[in-house]
Amino acid sequence: MSEVENRVRVLPARYVTVDLAATITGLSAAAIRKRIERGQWLEGREWRRGPDDRIWIDTEGVTRWVEGTA
Repeated sequence: MSEVENRVRVLPARYVTVDLAATITGLSAAAIRKRIERGQWLEGREWRRGPDDRIWIDTEGVTRWVEGTA
């Protein structure tokens, strides 16, 4: 196989864990949780709870929030 055939393409996920969202945004995980607790980020808009009861951050929702279009 050539080098081109061995390449893996990784696409961004829409929903990410709080820890990965912290890495992506530069916010701390605690700051993200505070935004959720204070109601600055709303369930179903900036985050969702998965069937495993974990919080999943909607990267598209956070982008809209930052842009003021949420």
